[in-house]
Formats: sequence, structure tokens, C-alpha cells
Amino acid sequence: MIYALVGNQNSGKTTLFNALTGSNQHVGNFPGITVDQKYGVIKGTNDQVVDLPGIYSIRPYSSEEILTRDFIINNNPDAIINIIDAMNIERNLYLTLQLLELRKPTVIALNMMDEVKANNGSINIELLSELLGVPVVPISAVKEEGISELVRVVETTAKNRSIPKVYDFCKPGPVHRCIHAVSHIIEDHADAAKISARFATLQVILDDQQIKNLLKLNDNEVEAIRHNIVEMENERGLDCEAAIADMRYRFIEDVCSKTVLKPKKSKERTRSINIDRILTHRYLAIPIFIVIITTIFWLTFGPIGTYLADGFSAVIENIIAMIETVLTNYGINQVVKALIVDGILAGVGSVLSFLPIIIVLFFFLSILEDTGYMARIAFVMDKLLRKIGLSGKSIVPFLIGFGCTVPAVMATRTLPSHRDRKMTILLVPFMSCTAKIPIYAFFTDYFFVEYKALVMTGLYFGGILTAVISSVIFNKLAFKGNPVPFVMEMPNYRLPSVKSVILLMWEKAKDFIQRAFTIIVAATILVWVLQSFDSRFNVVDDASLSILASLGKMLESLFRPLGFGDYRFVTALVTGLIAKETVVSTLEILVPAGITSVLTTAGALSFLTFTLLYTPCFAAIAAIKREIGSAVKTMGIIIFQIAVAWAAAFMVYLVAGAFI
Repeated sequence: MIYALVGNQNSGKTTLFNALTGSNQHVGNFPGITVDQKYGVIKGTNDQVVDLPGIYSIRPYSSEEILTRDFIINNNPDAIINIIDAMNIERNLYLTLQLLELRKPTVIALNMMDEVKANNGSINIELLSELLGVPVVPISAVKEEGISELVRVVETTAKNRSIPKVYDFCKPGPVHRCIHAVSHIIEDHADAAKISARFATLQVILDDQQIKNLLKLNDNEVEAIRHNIVEMENERGLDCEAAIADMRYRFIEDVCSKTVLKPKKSKERTRSINIDRILTHRYLAIPIFIVIITTIFWLTFGPIGTYLADGFSAVIENIIAMIETVLTNYGINQVVKALIVDGILAGVGSVLSFLPIIIVLFFFLSILEDTGYMARIAFVMDKLLRKIGLSGKSIVPFLIGFGCTVPAVMATRTLPSHRDRKMTILLVPFMSCTAKIPIYAFFTDYFFVEYKALVMTGLYFGGILTAVISSVIFNKLAFKGNPVPFVMEMPNYRLPSVKSVILLMWEKAKDFIQRAFTIIVAATILVWVLQSFDSRFNVVDDASLSILASLGKMLESLFRPLGFGDYRFVTALVTGLIAKETVVSTLEILVPAGITSVLTTAGALSFLTFTLLYTPCFAAIAAIKREIGSAVKTMGIIIFQIAVAWAAAFMVYLVAGAFI
């Protein structure tokens, strides 16, 4: 059987998914972690559970709501597990009522009951279950309490096909009359479309075009429905959306008044309010954020990260030297030896040497996320983002973009406006993903040893500044209009979870290592072959006569004004489209004497600027294409990014050349 796991953002959905399946999906104290559906098998069973994106409604306002609703309607899961944050039960029940209208087997997992009890609150579980007409199971997902009971109840509910007993939330009056009148008109159509008549009725009243199309109503029926809605709005004095929302909240208030003894304001909440007086202060918030980020970069690329990276590099060099000795003693063919040592090991080794820096960076970033500070950054940045034409919610994909562009592009599904989505997708690649860290570290080791943290911070904020300028321009030209209002849940501050921090570090390290031994190995072999042979596949003594040189020289003139018009750097940029880390491995192969021998400091700054802003890797391009749905528009984005990167690098080269 298949169960759909549905709930509000930050309600503990992914934590429950991990508890049910034994998986290690990333869990953060930050709304919007899940942006796609994830499947897992419940421990001890053959049943599957699907972790769907966190939503507040199943109205199709955003891609995540559409994904969740389409899965429930089209995939017809055997049961719905609706997870509710017991500390915020009134707000969470709004989604619950919509799920009950779908008339599918449903079980409510009442999460965080341990926090309710700890703050002297209580919930009458039996009465709540009776009033909602579905089983309610109290749990604590983080402590894995009540999980086995939840699995047992869900299995029983699914096997018995027990549909909710309660689904009519309206009291006699204009809303009641309208709902039941429309229901009589569309119930045959709903049965034919295999959709709950109650759910379809509400969606038709709310002008859900997708549901209307499924019902295939004739003109007379549409006119009769419109007449009923107009009559209800006139009599109620509210538009249909407000009237339906009021109906649901009146029912929720009635249920909660009978079943919930509200907990006192928790110590965590009180502590969070006090901390927020400083961290979200009108004038101090942004300076504090800049200080925190700069400190993280200084520690990562300064004393801690550099120390670990140097030690790891020494280990890698010793391993390569040992392998070279073994191959020499074995008497292996010199060409094969060169491929293994100068190609694969030198390329992959140079990339792997930056692994400690990535781990250290994500150690600090995961702490920021786990404490709840990331959500505050989104709140603080909302006002600024709105001034440049973006919704405050766009900060979520931007923050994720500092890890990887692919999930950042997917995270734009959380934006309810198509305008905001497209604009955010356009700008996300300007954020410095972790794949670019080896490039930054490689160049700063050669040119800016004493100013590593400063250069790194400048690159990160340079990407942000480029996104800001681009946003202002596009807001006036291509994406006119106002961003949608920003609503984001502000979680309590909490101590970072050791498990969550270690898991995120492991995920990033594993991903980096996998790329090093798959994509980067393949790229380094290809680069070595192209650089070692001419067009007739004769071994060349002079790399400038190789196939690679011939290809790279075709583009040299484009990059000469930027200070790195050398085919080796051009080639490195091209291989960077496969994976940004391959830029370093390519240069290690092509410039064994060190890049300072062929590049000036101004050229290095220009190259760093270009790598910061130019087209992301093929995986990110594929994600952009999938989200936008147009190859032509995707190509337009690629051209735009390359043009911006070229212009910015050119300006940096001119300025740096004048002062350095």
C-alpha cells in the first residue's frame, strides 16, 4: 500500500518520514525543506510512504500545492497521513478540513505532543477524533514516540477503506445553501470524474479551473452555479473565498474550544522572542548577518579550513607518490602511467583536497539552519527583496543555491507567483554553489594567500549584488508587476541537532566524493587525452599542438579582453559545464607549473568573477529546463548568464589592472 504524508511546512513531516522509513532525509529548522516527493518503505512492512512538500492549503496557488493535490487525486493513495503540529493546531487544521473533503482514508498524526505536555497544555484525543471523524494518533516524531501505533492505525484504516465520517463543516445559512445547491448540480459529474463531490463543490465555488475542466459542466450548469455563488456573496457580505475560509475557521474554533487546553507560551517561544529583538532588529539585523557570514567564511577559508585542507592535501600527495612509485617499479607503459598519475590522480586529487573546506562550510551553515536563524534571514531580507521586485520567499531558493543550484531551482516551486518563480530561477545561478569552492580556494592559494576570507566573502556578496542589479533591471523591463505577499513560518530557536548537522555534512561530502570519482574522473581522462594527442592521435610533446589546444584557440579571442585569453583557461571553463570542480582538475593537468606562470593577479580576479557568474553545470541547466518547460527560454537564460559574466569580468579586469 502507498500512504501520502501531508502537512504544513515545519510540522515535522520529514522527521516523521525518517522515523517511519529509517531514511536520512535532510531535516532543518527551516520551512520548505521538501520541494519534491520522496518515497520510502515503512520499516517492518512492504508499505510505501510518500513525503510530499509542506503546504498550507490544497488550492493550486503554488507548484508544491499542485504537486501534492495531483498526487492525492491522480495516484489515489491507500491512505493519507496528515501530520499536525499540536502546538499550532488551529492553523494546521485548516489543511486537515480540506483533506477530509477529499473523502479518502485519513489518519491524523498529532505531532509534538511532548511539547504540549511540557508547557502544561492538553488535547482530548478521543473527542478530537470523534469531532473530525478520523483516527487521531498522538506522536513525537523527533523522539520516535507513538510511531508504531501510528503505523498500526494507518494500516487498519487503509485496509478497511475507512473514509472520514465528518466532511460537512457548514452551519445553516447562505454558505450552507450555496454549497448544497452546487453539490446537487455537479455530483453526477464528480462521480464520473472519480472525485469527491464535496471537494469538487468547494473547488468549483472557488473557481478552480482545473476541477471545472475535469467535471465537464455545460453552460446551463455553469450559469446556475454562478447564480448561487452571487446570491451567497450578496447575502453573506463576503466574497466566496472569504466566506469558505470563515466557514472552516468557525468549525476549527468550535472543535478546539471543546478539545484543546492551550499550552502556556513555551520557554522556547519566549527565548526566541527575546533573541529576535536583536537578530531581527530594524537596524542591526543586516549588519549582524554580514558579520556572521564573514566570520563563517574567515573560519572556513582561514585557520580551520586551511589547516585541514593542507593536511588532507599532504595525505593525497603522499598517496599519489606511492602509486607513482608502484607503477614505475612495475615498469608500466609511460603513456598509461602519465594518464594515471598526471591525468586521473592529479585531477581528482586536486579536487578532493578541498573536501575539508566544504565540510567545514556546511558545518557552520547547517548550524545556522538548525538553530532557526535561516528563517530570520528570509524575514529580514523580505523588505529589501521587495524593493528590487522579488518576494521575500525568494530568499529560500537563494539560500539553498549556496549549496547547489539544482535543488535551489526546484525550491522555486514554493513561490506562488509564476512571475516570481521565473525571475528567481533566472537569478539563482548567481549564488555561489559549493562546486565553485574548489575554484575559489585553488586561485586564492596561488594569488591571495593573505586575503582568502576577504576574497571569498567578496565573491559570495558579488554574486548577490549581481542578482540584485539584474532583478532591478528585469523588474522594470521583462517582469513588470509586484511580487506576491510574503508569508513564512518563524520557527523557535533551538539547539542544533548533532544528527542533523552530521547528516548534512555527510550528504555534501558524499556528493562531492561521488562527483570526484565519476564525472570528474571522466572529465580528467577526456582532458588528458585531448591534451596529449593531436588530431591524428599521435602523442605530442608540445601541448599547444594538441586537439585540446586547437579547440580552445577557437574561443581564445573572446576571453583575451578579460585577461585570460589562453586556451587552457578557456578549456577549463568549458569542462566546468560538466561540473564546476573540473575547472581545477583541468588546470592541474594543463598548467602543471602553476597558474601564476601564465596569469596575472588581475587576470585571476577576472577569471574568478567569470566562474562566479557564468552558466551553471549541465545538471542545473536540466533543472532550469524542467522547471521553465521551454528549451528556447533556457537557452536565453544561458546566454544572459554568459553575457553578464563576461561584462562583470571585463570590468573587474579593467579596475584590478589599474590598481594591481
